Amino acid sequence: MAFTISIGNTTKTFEKRVALLDLLTEEEKEEKTYICAKVNNQVRDLSYEVYYDAEVEFLTVKDHEAMKIYEASLRYVIAMAFHRLYPDLHIRFSYNVSRCISVHLLDPKVTANTAMLLKLTHEVNDIVKADYPLKRFVVPNEEAAEIYKKHGFLDKLEILSYRPEKTVHFYECDDYLNYMYAHLVPSTGYLKDYKIRLYAPGFLIQYPRSECGGEIPPFEDAPTFGRTLKESHDWAKIIGVDTVAHINETIKNRGAVEFINMAEARHSRMLCELGQMIEDGIDDIRLICVAGPSSSGKTTFANRLRIELLSRGINPIRISIDDYYKPKSQVPKDKDGEPDLECLEALDIAEFNDNMLDLINGEEVSLPRFDFEIGRQVPGRTLRLNKEQPIIIEGIHALNDKLTTSIPKSNKFKIFISPQAQINLDDHSPLSLTDLRLLRRLVRDKKFRSAPAEETFGMWPKVRAGEFKWIYATQEGADFVFNSYLPYELPVMKKYAMPLLQAIDKDSPYFTIAERLMRMLKFFIPLEDAWVPSNSLMREFIGGSCYADV
Repeated sequence: MAFTISIGNTTKTFEKRVALLDLLTEEEKEEKTYICAKVNNQVRDLSYEVYYDAEVEFLTVKDHEAMKIYEASLRYVIAMAFHRLYPDLHIRFSYNVSRCISVHLLDPKVTANTAMLLKLTHEVNDIVKADYPLKRFVVPNEEAAEIYKKHGFLDKLEILSYRPEKTVHFYECDDYLNYMYAHLVPSTGYLKDYKIRLYAPGFLIQYPRSECGGEIPPFEDAPTFGRTLKESHDWAKIIGVDTVAHINETIKNRGAVEFINMAEARHSRMLCELGQMIEDGIDDIRLICVAGPSSSGKTTFANRLRIELLSRGINPIRISIDDYYKPKSQVPKDKDGEPDLECLEALDIAEFNDNMLDLINGEEVSLPRFDFEIGRQVPGRTLRLNKEQPIIIEGIHALNDKLTTSIPKSNKFKIFISPQAQINLDDHSPLSLTDLRLLRRLVRDKKFRSAPAEETFGMWPKVRAGEFKWIYATQEGADFVFNSYLPYELPVMKKYAMPLLQAIDKDSPYFTIAERLMRMLKFFIPLEDAWVPSNSLMREFIGGSCYADV
């Protein structure tokens, strides 16, 4: 039966199945620019055969979903190279500093060094140059289990029982087998753009990023971020929640009450440590600055920090940076000609500095309040602070010294907050913490703003652009990093997020994102939230927070 395929303004009729790769010209095949394609808005690898009426859009690494496939394919080739060079050495991938993939050597007796880097780079280059085909095949779960046992993939065997599907899609490449929970490129020759560097105790892999126009971004070390990730992973390993399978086992073996309270105890311990640091320096600390990317839990954290300080006889005042927004007519425009409310210049920096300095000096100050309904400032509170009464400010620019130029550095205590963890489906397949924050925001926006998922998805690229521009560079100057990740949150989030994602129509431009998030959530055992404390950071997103009216 004949069917038509539309690519842009061109439509062709076919009588037999046709692979996506065969829809490209010989020149396009040779250049290997296209990584995958959307077929009727669903992402497919280029080996996929179309046999029905379809609209096809080919994607490059400038597109987010294609970048994800490129990155998964690169992990496959790195794992293949390690298997060839060191067949008895197990490695684990995770996401790390400077938007890189990190490679951890799981044998404590083996150390990454320059000689290993050179061998690895040479082997990867050889695999890419050989342009081996990556052949996809499907087997039942029972057969997949035998393959995992044969190849020593015990980590993949652990998660297999939580897989809702009855089959597994393997890729074979020059007698090497692996499964990356993702589509892959047609052959290894597509993976020409990457960099490998030593980064103790393992390696970092840089790859093209869609938000950088398909280019590899310059490497920027972030030791504070890296240290926080390591601490989080070490803790998760100790209590047995470093993989999805281990999280599920913890839910089954420990139960909801113990698991939830164990995670909350860690937050309480961090708050206690932070409170002690501020108490020890209270003679100098006048401004406590809190910043972090979207959906990090800044509001709940600021409330809990205030309670922690009150318990130590310190009575801080919270002031919202949002009250210093300029009217929209005075806000600089972004590249789309819209007011850029994320930029520093959207705030009245001079007024904010004057008010903070006057408060610190013990003067009475009439603060503004920004009325978002009318879009301008109106009169707010009048305050006078005691000598040992610090100010808590929270917002995207709170750690940016340009916002607080009049305040001496010795008077500022900077706190960076973000969910920072390294969770894996298996050793070769890490989960994205950016996706975790996106899920938090989806659930929160629906719960508190009645915003559909499409609206949140539509805003996310601008939110992310603002984070890269204004937030991430500031974390390295923080006095304290609060890791807001809770190991139980994705199992809790599942029942809230899944209906929102499932409601997105297949014709929606955000369907591919929703599909990716559902693929991540499907492996988690759902966890009821009845035992989540009312002061938990989790309540900021799912509702029921005791701070809702504060």
